[in-house]
Amino acid sequence: MGIRLYKPVTAGRRGGSVSDFVEITDRKKKPEKSLLTPRKKKGGRNFQGVTCTRFRGGGHKKMYRVIDFKRVKDNVWASVVSIEYDPNRTCRIALLQYEDGVKSYVLAPDGLKAGDRVISGTDIEPRMGHCMPLRKIPLGMNVHCIEMQPGRGGQICRSAGCSATLSAREGDWAQVTMPSGEVRRVSADCRATIGVIGNPDHMNISLGKAGRKRWMGKRPHTRGTSMNPVDHPMGGGEGRTAGGRHPCGPTGVLAKGGKTRKKRKPSNKAIIRRRRPGAHH
Repeated sequence: MGIRLYKPVTAGRRGGSVSDFVEITDRKKKPEKSLLTPRKKKGGRNFQGVTCTRFRGGGHKKMYRVIDFKRVKDNVWASVVSIEYDPNRTCRIALLQYEDGVKSYVLAPDGLKAGDRVISGTDIEPRMGHCMPLRKIPLGMNVHCIEMQPGRGGQICRSAGCSATLSAREGDWAQVTMPSGEVRRVSADCRATIGVIGNPDHMNISLGKAGRKRWMGKRPHTRGTSMNPVDHPMGGGEGRTAGGRHPCGPTGVLAKGGKTRKKRKPSNKAIIRRRRPGAHH
């Protein structure tokens, strides 16, 4: 997998790049129809029609691929039928067919290809693509799609190129080092899939033009300093201004440097070491 550059026949094509999709098994193959469900667009609005999230709307029509995040079909081997593109996420997905004929989609680890066999359970060999409880995984291994509560399904490390490291175990708890550097404690009964999520070059893709952002359902983002005072705390003024205050949102909440995590969140005690402040990619 890599990045493809085209001849700059247009201004947008000059600065843009796309994935080469070499890991996709068959680009003409349609997704499994039994695992598709409609995805209704909200446009950033709640059930009352009020915009709660700005700059969302439009975008290409998509069907949602139902992903098996729980992997509770234990001790039944599954063959990888194909590696497919998913428009709803940054990583690739793998279509599995179990020995009893059941099909399901899972997140595809880096290196998984059609024809491979994977399994989930408690007493299995720790190999790439296998799903098992953290208490059974050897220390130091890279894992992804980690549960935060047993039986709830994978919630951590699900985007392209992500993985966490199982760093320690003590009693009924396991310590996992996140990509951000945060060390979190989770139950040793929580399941995780071994390996690193595929499509690691996704972060290096350049969109090249505003239209590709619109295809994703992202509308133009308007600066607060270009608005009127009635619309934004940083709006107004004669000519261009530097803001005159710390950057903030429309409601006055600081945009940079402030902590966004709730102080009384129950899961705060599960964080052993906080991530370093600053941008995380």
